[in-house]
Amino acid sequence: MVGSETTYTPIKMPKRKWEVHPGRNKFYCNGRIMMARSTSVFYFTVGLIIITMGLFFGFDCPYLAVHLTPAIPIIAILLFIFVMATLFRTSFSDPGVIPRSTPDEAADIEKQIEVPNPNNPTYRPPPRVKEVTINGQTVKLKYCFTCKIFRPPRASHCSICDNCVERFDHHCPWVGNCVGKRNYKYFYLFILSLAFLCVFVFACVITHLILRTNETGAFLEAIKETPASLLEILICFLSIWSVMTMAGFHTYLVATSLTTNEDIKGSWSSKRGENNYNPYSYGSICRNCCAVLCGPTHISLMDRRGIAVPEVVTPDSSSSSSQQQSPQNYGATTFTEPRETVDIRHDETSTEPNP
Repeated sequence: MVGSETTYTPIKMPKRKWEVHPGRNKFYCNGRIMMARSTSVFYFTVGLIIITMGLFFGFDCPYLAVHLTPAIPIIAILLFIFVMATLFRTSFSDPGVIPRSTPDEAADIEKQIEVPNPNNPTYRPPPRVKEVTINGQTVKLKYCFTCKIFRPPRASHCSICDNCVERFDHHCPWVGNCVGKRNYKYFYLFILSLAFLCVFVFACVITHLILRTNETGAFLEAIKETPASLLEILICFLSIWSVMTMAGFHTYLVATSLTTNEDIKGSWSSKRGENNYNPYSYGSICRNCCAVLCGPTHISLMDRRGIAVPEVVTPDSSSSSSQQQSPQNYGATTFTEPRETVDIRHDETSTEPNP
């Protein structure tokens, strides 16, 4: 009796969307963690914070807890945990990446923009810009040739990560990610808490050395007993200026409801009466701060762990869609208002801005 052989055909598992993501990003934990491709500076940031705090907990906290107050190590631990939590939350999350248009959507947008004129060889197509009205201020929406979308207001394309990001602030190599709509709150809290931690550690180490010097009678003897304190002072002294400056600058941005990108370009004025007033401001410093710090964390537009479906351009659908008015497509949000002017209100929080 001859046994029959059974042939098994291997089943090809479908890919997740994070595996075929066109941007320059790295993903971990099956797409749950999203970072920029270059993360060496981020690891340097994490190592510098951990090493400095390890020296502080090992050489300074035991002495200060006995000779000054036991509250010092408790405060240091709480600040350290908060700094690391906000850093990881900023670095590992989607900053607000806008998905690129599908081939059908891109073809439909091209049909709307490109108006052929064979009778005029010098004809140039109209500029790829749309105008919308936001709280009485005209804002231009630029077309992204990479993502094939009209970018929403305040969005910009990051040349490092190769993604369009909502409410794009800047690309920060220290956190290894872009800073945008979904993680700016945590980035600001990280910078602010890190500034407090630097000042706290610097003051505590100086106090430790002064107390040691009073006991031994010589500064060099105090350094010999706790040599790590000198290294901590050097790290904090070199870091505190840049961290404090960054915290102050972003406090100004939060108070005026601006982004780093807008501030560098000089897009808006802080005065309401001027022609180029900021349409995204809520009218007061307190309300602007609450909009950033107390506002909700917006959902991600990327279904990173979803199943990737191959997309094919269908000529029938593109031709039929050209016969009727197509909605304005921003890649993630569809508006059905007329193409010329749309009135967009704040979507950051439910608070209405002052007129």
